[in-house]
Amino acid sequence: MLEIEDLKVHFPIGRDSAVRAVDGISLSLGAGERVGLVGESGSGKSTVGKAALRLLSPTSGRIKIAGVDITKAQGKALRHVRRKAQMIFQDPHSSLNPRMTIFRSVAEPLILHTRIRGRALNGQVAALLERVGLPGQFLHRFPHELSGGQKQRVCIARALALDPTLLVLDEPTSALDVSVQAQILEFLKELHGQRPDMTSLFISHDLAVVRFLCSRVAVMYLGRIVEEGTTEQVFAAPQHPYTRALLSAVPLPQGRQSGNRIRLTGDIPSPANPPSGCPFHPRCPEAIAGVCDVMEPVFEQSGAGTSVRCHLLTRNAA
Repeated sequence: MLEIEDLKVHFPIGRDSAVRAVDGISLSLGAGERVGLVGESGSGKSTVGKAALRLLSPTSGRIKIAGVDITKAQGKALRHVRRKAQMIFQDPHSSLNPRMTIFRSVAEPLILHTRIRGRALNGQVAALLERVGLPGQFLHRFPHELSGGQKQRVCIARALALDPTLLVLDEPTSALDVSVQAQILEFLKELHGQRPDMTSLFISHDLAVVRFLCSRVAVMYLGRIVEEGTTEQVFAAPQHPYTRALLSAVPLPQGRQSGNRIRLTGDIPSPANPPSGCPFHPRCPEAIAGVCDVMEPVFEQSGAGTSVRCHLLTRNAA
């Protein structure tokens, strides 16, 4: 349903330099798959999501949705593909036009892409709002009259209006209160139960959320995917030092710790000036001097069934 091949998204700064937000990733999502894309802030996750739907133009690489290459598609060709693919953004407040009623916001994709009008349009919008748990009295309200959770439900209703087969969710619960987060996550899980054919790319920094919703996970660091596998494989036996550090920081109930806590020093490097060799080596507690700081690792299968970009695989194999 979604195929990303060697995607690069660079933002020029000055004459001879650029921010390498996404620096060569490949990711494939089959029909009905729920894949999580995780990593720290600044790792390039949101850029991948926006580029996947051509909200950002890629610097190089290829993006296919349902077998159609949208990398250079324009006009009607791109518009046709976008009927099948929708995005839910992180901040529901900025995702809604403050001058539009809730009815108008949800109806807009139907008006643009279909011929539904009049009573049929009114009924369709009301049914979409009811589907996400909002009664009919919300139809003629404006965004400022709704809570954050209600706004996000409106955004979900709008994304579902055209019955998409691909849904990209960019941290859809991070701006909400914890109790509201749980309600939205439960709804999203129910939605996948109702639509097992719908493919989802779930972007998040919250590993617990990804574990709850996704069947496969890809871990990003500084514009690259460093580990990928089924959620069960990655959580049970993480192979990359960065993945192990992320998982060790996940809080558990009743104050329990997830094994030995791995504390990373420093911050994620600037994508405008990435380190040589492995991008993670300046912070890696297991970096091999003369190897990790010089040579870039390749993405290969590990013994645990995941794919990993790390020189430790070669050393352990030897």
